[in-house]
Amino acid sequence: MGDAYGRTLRTGAVLAAGMALLAGCSPGGGGDGGKPPASTPPASTPGASTSGAPAPSPTPTAPPFAADPKKAPRTEADARRMALAFVAGPDDWGPEYVKRSSFLSAPGSWPVLDANCAWEAASLPVSVLYSVTAHSEIPAAGGKGPLRVAATVTVHRTETDADWEMAETLEEALRCPDQQLREGERISRLISLAPYTVGESTATTDFITERGSYLNDAFEKPQFYSWFQSRVGQVSVATVVKGAPGYTEEETTAAQVRANVVMQDRVKKQLGAPS
Repeated sequence: MGDAYGRTLRTGAVLAAGMALLAGCSPGGGGDGGKPPASTPPASTPGASTSGAPAPSPTPTAPPFAADPKKAPRTEADARRMALAFVAGPDDWGPEYVKRSSFLSAPGSWPVLDANCAWEAASLPVSVLYSVTAHSEIPAAGGKGPLRVAATVTVHRTETDADWEMAETLEEALRCPDQQLREGERISRLISLAPYTVGESTATTDFITERGSYLNDAFEKPQFYSWFQSRVGQVSVATVVKGAPGYTEEETTAAQVRANVVMQDRVKKQLGAPS
């Protein structure tokens, strides 16, 4: 997948641009602005990356997020209502996207990466109040393959629990750079980047991006794989793009950023303290 996912300067520039957008904050503070890949901008101090490459240092354009303790979800019912309201659907990705046949993940489900680097379904850990994933796509047409994307919102019991999930995400890529998603689908050469320091983000508390090669038995060649994850207080949001023939990373980055920012904005609006 090295060829398909960002081994060129142009691809790196696209990723940097997406990270800068995430770091800046949403334009206008609504739910329809441009968005970043699974995580929002970070702090003004860049952090280290697992690849050793320096990360860009965006200029903060919004005040730091501050949660209102009175608005924090306390029960599974509260968390479910919020997660379903926060998660990005096809309209948040762009006009070409539609819901997949199995749009929402099963209630109570939680993916776990086993010792053999294969993903399997499990039940929610006690540290999570609710989690939901919404699956969207651009159907195959005009010689292009089906472009499949997803957005996930996880409402943790505490900010510390959410922080641990971010750390585990980094660890998984280090432990398993090659992962089996399901039968006929896998990712390889996965790398994680933590470009910003925890606690210094203006739009989010933490931000991670993952890149790799997506291999699908239905596709002749490897495609790109992109995952963005960020934390806003006790809530983590993530977006993933699994490339398809006929698409480039450059074409999908803007949509991934857009979907991510939309979710971040919704979380901040619902759970933030009055300014």
